[in-house]
Amino acid sequence: MTDECCGTGELNGRYDLAVIGAGSAGFSAAITAAEQGAQVALIGHGTIGGTCVNVGCVPSKALIRAAEAVHHANSAPRFAGVEAAGRVKDWNALRAQKDELVASLRQAKYIDLLPAYNGVAYLEGKARLGNGGVIVDGEPIDAGKVIIATGSHEFVPAIPGIEDIPYLTSTTAFEMTSLPDSMLVIGGGYIGCELAQMFARAGVKVTILFRSRLLPEGEPEISEALARYFEAEGISVRRVSEYDSIRTSDHGIALTVTIDGSAETLEAQRVLLSAGRKANTVGLGLEKAGVQLLPNGGIRVDDRMRTSKAGVYAAGDVTGRDLFVYMAAYGAKIAASNAMNGDGKSYDNLAMPAVVFTDPQVASVGLTEAAARAQGIDAKTSVLPLDNVPRALAARDTRGMIKLVADSATGKLIGAHILAPEGADSIQTAAIAIEQGMTYGELGGMIFPYLTTVEGLKLAAQTFDMDVSKLSCCAG
Repeated sequence: MTDECCGTGELNGRYDLAVIGAGSAGFSAAITAAEQGAQVALIGHGTIGGTCVNVGCVPSKALIRAAEAVHHANSAPRFAGVEAAGRVKDWNALRAQKDELVASLRQAKYIDLLPAYNGVAYLEGKARLGNGGVIVDGEPIDAGKVIIATGSHEFVPAIPGIEDIPYLTSTTAFEMTSLPDSMLVIGGGYIGCELAQMFARAGVKVTILFRSRLLPEGEPEISEALARYFEAEGISVRRVSEYDSIRTSDHGIALTVTIDGSAETLEAQRVLLSAGRKANTVGLGLEKAGVQLLPNGGIRVDDRMRTSKAGVYAAGDVTGRDLFVYMAAYGAKIAASNAMNGDGKSYDNLAMPAVVFTDPQVASVGLTEAAARAQGIDAKTSVLPLDNVPRALAARDTRGMIKLVADSATGKLIGAHILAPEGADSIQTAAIAIEQGMTYGELGGMIFPYLTTVEGLKLAAQTFDMDVSKLSCCAG
């Protein structure tokens, strides 16, 4: 740890709480406990701030926005009489701007916060459970309770030959000093989709590969539509049954896959792995301490964020669920409150919004149709193509749809799924509706502003019972 960063703490002090991990979850837990008067040891290892600010949300969204600017310029001719063109002229200048943003947010939202909390001592070192408490670089920490918030890292799939090639991850891809001519993206989850489109719009010839479909946990209608939009932008979308082997080649990388029962070799200059993330649990002494893990490698916690070991809690990506920075902070606040005050708060992700920053954006909250039926709910749905939304017509961009899921017995809204260029800013309205137990009829009866994307939620709610194409503007 450098002197410029975070100050130091007393290793042999007595703490009410030790928090292992100094990312968003760790800071949320430490601040929550300190605000309640607790003495907290916040233990970090490596760059302070964790995944989101350093190598995840912040840098990726900054570069995605830049690529969107290029695309929007090139798509301007959809408006009569408008001509424009865009391209990435200097990748390194863009990368440097991204680095400046990351550094400024890390400083403002993490490093500079520590002096404001006298009850938090920042300790740098490798931590593990042991001797009934926490050990940091071999020195014991006397703490009454412990919260593990060590985050996650990129998962490397077991493709024969993978360890012998210079593969990219979502971390190292942002540090390339030049853009490759071509790229294979392995993984069709939200990270793979976001980065495949971003690099394609920056001028890279991209092929995205996956075993099932794009965004496999989402609604199939949205996955299929997004694949069409990707292909319209020149992205090759390929479903494979096996990743057989990978090696270096004269062109860069050669990946042999099985597609429809036949072997096929795909070549590109670089390959980017985006096959998911894995909890950071190695070296924490969990097994010896009696902390149980889930099949996916995350730490098992109950709805109070308690692990299987008394006095030890966990929050964030390390739990292997809801891998979003805001859910990490939310779970950590619950863990800290329960650790200090007797386990009175529970974790509730019923109305958790999630956004994929593709274009169109994919935003979801609540249950999909399949998940609802799996729970035994007699679900009814409405699907509204975006060409029924006046905002999309005015923008001359009708890519997308809105799908709502309701309980047919009660009419309550239980799921909302939006594919739209501005879908991310609309999903919270649906989240509030689900949180408050609104029916689709109540949502459809609310007043919405005209010529907004969020108005599509009203129209989609009305679509359960009527043909909204028969309505005049603003009627209903």
